[in-house]
Amino acid sequence: MLPKVQTPVSRRMITLEVRRTTRTTPGFATVTLGGPELEHLVPTGFDQAVRLFFPRAGQTGLTMPTLSNEAWMAQVMLLPKSRRPWVRNYTVRRVRPELGELDVEFALHGDTPACDWALNARPGDPAGIFDIGRTYLPPPDVAAQVLVADESAVPAVLAILEDAPGSLVAEVFLEVPEASDVRADVVAPEGVRVHWLARDGGSGLPGRLALDAVRDADLPRDRCYTWVAGESGLATGVRRHLVRERGVPKPDVAFYGYWRHGRSSPG
Repeated sequence: MLPKVQTPVSRRMITLEVRRTTRTTPGFATVTLGGPELEHLVPTGFDQAVRLFFPRAGQTGLTMPTLSNEAWMAQVMLLPKSRRPWVRNYTVRRVRPELGELDVEFALHGDTPACDWALNARPGDPAGIFDIGRTYLPPPDVAAQVLVADESAVPAVLAILEDAPGSLVAEVFLEVPEASDVRADVVAPEGVRVHWLARDGGSGLPGRLALDAVRDADLPRDRCYTWVAGESGLATGVRRHLVRERGVPKPDVAFYGYWRHGRSSPG
């Protein structure tokens, strides 16, 4: 059985500040964080994720937990809402240790606290991170890979491709809200084929295009590692299809529901 998460050997709460924001595409924004405490983050690449702490609207500062074990969550929840920060999971898009900078890319889907913060963050605004680890853990003996994501996991897949070895052979399916969100500058090994899928105002549920594309695809015949993340139905749907209809062993499919359509995250 493949491990589900490679957790950090050591970690600590890290307080940073916003350095700049960039509208990556109409449906995505990148917030660059920085500060001297970033030296305490050990970059592992690929889909390394962090807990991102940011202030609620109306808060004048950021109250970070002081605990660096799992008790930090209880510490946050015990705070009154006037001081309690928002906490969400995000992939580290890029790290530039020499500049003390870290990028987090946001899919701007819906009216959510994280999207509002990303669109309104200004240089000097406080934010914090806590390393989670990474879930992209392909075994060394697989011949090829399949990577699948809706917009919530597109930044993770792009980071994976940038860190991938030159020998990687993969079929990649990336679903985005609009054709204007398709990237022309994807950095990936030559053996990687990226299939962009844009909903362009279609009425289907997020993730449906990617799921249908995988069902119809001519996938590698040899043993293959699949990593799929995004809306819960996409993650479970791809796994179900590969296992039931293509005979892929369950341990060779890593699947992660980042969110569920129609359900808001707790605050």
